[in-house]
Amino acid sequence: MHIVGFILIVVGISLFFVQRHQKQRAFSLKSARPTTVAELQQTAGAIAAEIGGGSWRDYVKVVGQISCDRPLVSELKQETCVHYKMTVTREYEETVTSRDKDGKTTRSTRRSSETVSSNQQSVPFWLEDATGRIEVNPQGAAIETIKVLDEFRQGEQAGNRLTFGQFSVNLSAGGSGRRTLGYRYKEQILPLGRRALVLATVSDGVGSLVLQKPLDGSKSYLISLKTDEELTQSAEKTAQAMFYGMVGCTVLGVILVLVGLVT
Repeated sequence: MHIVGFILIVVGISLFFVQRHQKQRAFSLKSARPTTVAELQQTAGAIAAEIGGGSWRDYVKVVGQISCDRPLVSELKQETCVHYKMTVTREYEETVTSRDKDGKTTRSTRRSSETVSSNQQSVPFWLEDATGRIEVNPQGAAIETIKVLDEFRQGEQAGNRLTFGQFSVNLSAGGSGRRTLGYRYKEQILPLGRRALVLATVSDGVGSLVLQKPLDGSKSYLISLKTDEELTQSAEKTAQAMFYGMVGCTVLGVILVLVGLVT
């Protein structure tokens, strides 16, 4: 019983960190200054005229449309985008032999998977609103994407090379006793032309205005296709749910540990 209690306490600790992250995101969304590209340009120009450029930073949220001069093409679906993440997973069955405390041997079939290939890439892009455009450096951002592919193809691949459209990868030899069921292909992208909210630090440190990751680690850096209201409500609801889950798991875990120690 005390083992279950320890597990619940560990789960409670994990939920604490999730809850704290969501609270920080909700606070960041509320504390960031909503603005337009033109307002940022005017502020940067006024500050540069007074004290010189290169040192101004502010924590803001800007809404606009995604565009890019040199966009990426995703590896699997060949979709034009500014960010993508792809994975190719091999799903297989294998026979597992186990022995119980009496020395009896049993054999069972277990289904599992292994990653064959994974990759993600991002490029700087423009965020355009009705007043102008500003560069976004996506490095270090939490990027909310859309799913463009989740496909399972049954069967073993002939030869030692796996292909999907223009994508291909060399396959290593599978483990002994493993039977390949097939391969699962997944891909998510941040596409061009979509309206996005960027929660970031604006800086003129490189000579032009850029939205980038905040230096303060407590401030969120987020690129999302959701609205400000949707993001804030989601973060607050998740934080509340994680809080109740954390309290419940921790209290129950402590009780089970104490009961296990005295019985």
